[in-house]
Amino acid sequence: MDDEKKALLAFLEWQRASILAIIDGLDAEALTASVVPSGWTPLGLVEHLGHAERHWFQEIATGSADPLPWPDDDTPLITSRSPSVVLGFYRDQCERSDAIFTALPLSSPPRARHPGVLGDQITDLRGIILHMIEETARHAGHLDIVRELMDGRTGLGPR
Repeated sequence: MDDEKKALLAFLEWQRASILAIIDGLDAEALTASVVPSGWTPLGLVEHLGHAERHWFQEIATGSADPLPWPDDDTPLITSRSPSVVLGFYRDQCERSDAIFTALPLSSPPRARHPGVLGDQITDLRGIILHMIEETARHAGHLDIVRELMDGRTGLGPR
């Protein structure tokens, strides 16, 4: 793997580690509680990130993904699944993403198209990983704020 790929993957891995560090120590009740008016939960956000990993690296980069182990939910960012199921799903999707990222050149065009404007902007694997770094970092910030509202803890994560 060349230096650019190593650096991009390292940035994504740091953001993923931040997600898990921020929610570490929260029990099932806290993980499924909402403290924001829109109603999303920390566990629902982690599941969303698992779906994003699956979508961008499998569906978009390779053009196919294994079926989800559950039906689509009507309410985004909320989940009825247990913490162990959601965290296992997230970690599995990250591992699959890493395998795809490692196997393909950064210049690989997507085999499928994301709907909307973002689909026009993402033209290769480099764009996919940059988007996932952005997406994961954005939601790490959301989780930072929610964690502070829940128990006052701040500054969690590897960086």
